[in-house]
Amino acid sequence: MREAHELERAVGMQYYASDSDGTGGRLRESPADFRVTELEDFDTHPVDTDTGDFPWLVLRATLTGWDTNDFARELANRVGMSRERVAWAGTKDRHAVTTQLFTVRDLDPEDVPGTAASDAPEISDADVEVVGRAGRGLQFGDLAGNEFRVVVRDPERPEQADAVSADLEAFAGGTLGDSRATPARADRDAWRPAIPNYFGQQRFGSYRPVTHEVGLAILRGDWEGAAMAYLGNPSEHEPEESQAAREFVAETRNWADALEGFPNHLRYERTMLHELADGGSFRDAVETFPSNLQRLFVNAAQSYAFNLMLAARMERGLPFDRPVAGDVVWFAEETDTARAGGASDRDASSDSGVTVARPDPGREQRVTESRVDVMARHCERGRAFVTAPLVGTDTELADGEPGEIEREVLDDLGLDPADFDLPGEFDSSGTRRAILLRPDLTVEYDPLTFEFALPSGSYATVVLREYLKTSPLDL
Repeated sequence: MREAHELERAVGMQYYASDSDGTGGRLRESPADFRVTELEDFDTHPVDTDTGDFPWLVLRATLTGWDTNDFARELANRVGMSRERVAWAGTKDRHAVTTQLFTVRDLDPEDVPGTAASDAPEISDADVEVVGRAGRGLQFGDLAGNEFRVVVRDPERPEQADAVSADLEAFAGGTLGDSRATPARADRDAWRPAIPNYFGQQRFGSYRPVTHEVGLAILRGDWEGAAMAYLGNPSEHEPEESQAAREFVAETRNWADALEGFPNHLRYERTMLHELADGGSFRDAVETFPSNLQRLFVNAAQSYAFNLMLAARMERGLPFDRPVAGDVVWFAEETDTARAGGASDRDASSDSGVTVARPDPGREQRVTESRVDVMARHCERGRAFVTAPLVGTDTELADGEPGEIEREVLDDLGLDPADFDLPGEFDSSGTRRAILLRPDLTVEYDPLTFEFALPSGSYATVVLREYLKTSPLDL
């Protein structure tokens, strides 16, 4: 196995699945180089539907250079409401052009900034359209997936994309099984690589991966440790001014003086420092984050444990594309009608023809020795997925060797499912997640461009890291 970059190892991504050298290069030279379009899966009704039953206005926004949280805050400010009344299904990176749905409670269509019916000025670098109404707000995961088109700039070895693809097909027993048999790229319409479904670097912080450390401290009841993990922990990859401010607050715990040194763009840290300077507790400081970010801390701790479980499975040589005795498998959803930039009717066919297979948490099977072969055939045909846990209060760990891995990781982290019984937004009942991605992937070479779709919650950078094999800071 090829060892991953040191920053990736710090968040549990210990290895690559492919041994071939990468293409090199970098992503996101401009937002247009990284395009993301949601595959929508949300019930929407006509905009003139009764607001009593359908109080949420559904918007579709194409954003250039916007972080999802920042856009939601700007939209809320423009219409004079709390940011908590704006909801979305998946957080997108600001270094991209992204198209996604938002829901806003009790907003009239004519008040939406920048739309044809509105007198309000548009939000810069945001193209917003009214889609309809809904009976509830979007929740995290209320999408089938995302479609990506990503351009790689200045790759040193673009021809290596074929060798990496062959390695990744072989990782899950693909049709090639041997990178030496790589056909000429002109003979391939698309590859179907097999990639461990890691949580990507963005989950933890690209330049300063600390969100999981905050979450682990919360799970251990260490609110001071949680607050200081976010306020302190300077990274060599952030500006010197930010590093100095973090070093000062870690050394002095002088909240008022620390405010003088923290740059204005570190607004979450500044809000925490104001709370502490006013006599608030460390827990009060952590709870100044918006509710979705409070949840993110514990989610990041779950994600870190999940990544470690996948790395341990690779170390043991256990397969990802098929189960072994003790595994927990989820069957695929029976229907899959997601669309990119879709219409208001979830039963409509996809404009782009892109669909993604998704596991159904309501159709679980624990794999016994006698059922291994049967379940392997289901997985081979895309009808089922091997899973690992995102641990929470309701988690029942696997049996056999997969269960050994799960227990060892939790023991090493000092965690137990009961630890996730927490107050407020930090509580989590847990779930499971497929351990393998099998996207249909096309590659263009002038410039080097990758197109593929992934189910919701999966990361494009986890696919692309296999191809570039460069620092996650270049992803």
